[in-house]
Amino acid sequence: MSSAANTLAFNRHGVWAIYKFEMARAFRTLFQSVVAPVITTSLYFVVFGAAIGSRMTEVDGVAYGAFIVPGLIMLSLFTESLSNASFGIYFPKFTGTIYELLSAPVSYLEIVIAYVGAAATKSIILGLIILATASLFVPIKILHPVWMITFLVLTATTFSLFGFIIGIWANGFEQLQFIPMLIVTPLTFLGGAFYSIEMLPPTWRTVTLFNPVVYLISGFRWSFYESSDVSVEVSLAMTLGFFVICLAIAAWIFRTGYRLKS
Repeated sequence: MSSAANTLAFNRHGVWAIYKFEMARAFRTLFQSVVAPVITTSLYFVVFGAAIGSRMTEVDGVAYGAFIVPGLIMLSLFTESLSNASFGIYFPKFTGTIYELLSAPVSYLEIVIAYVGAAATKSIILGLIILATASLFVPIKILHPVWMITFLVLTATTFSLFGFIIGIWANGFEQLQFIPMLIVTPLTFLGGAFYSIEMLPPTWRTVTLFNPVVYLISGFRWSFYESSDVSVEVSLAMTLGFFVICLAIAAWIFRTGYRLKS
């Protein structure tokens, strides 16, 4: 009876300890975790807003400088969520402390909650900081703040979970950077972060709809200006679908022990 109760009990102290450790690591590297991404995003904003915005004043009735803000936030959210979560679980593998973690009285679910929760928290904070920074450059209005927070939290959690999977899969720092740099970042640039896909020729517009990032950016932008390339319902469904797929892969990894004990 007591054994079953212990199995079902949620080890909040263990989760909180891992979560605090990951958050403390971010604060120890504050420049790398927060300042550098904000500066990079500000440079994107200045370059695209000044260079392209001077020639393209509005997109879907929204000033171009304001139009690219949701895309810039999503770009940082994708990158930082993947980076924080993948490095967070890869480093214990690299140093060998993963065995101590696996032998601790913490379930696999609690490990995922702690690491993914910490990575998502850092990404959400960064996204809000970038939003505040962007508001210094252009006036921003958020027509649906609840939906904005929903997409922000859901996207950060989903990509943190995806990053967690990458961290377990990677056998080296090169593999750790492969998917974020060579797959996710290009898909973001081609996913309407800086333009509306309605501006593309019909053939390329159809091809672009196979890019999952389009739906994430479109839904997030809709929460700001009610301007989107696809319906918000489809965007939400695609985001939830990606989250469920990542959750299923994470469950399979812990069930099989894939690259956890080798």
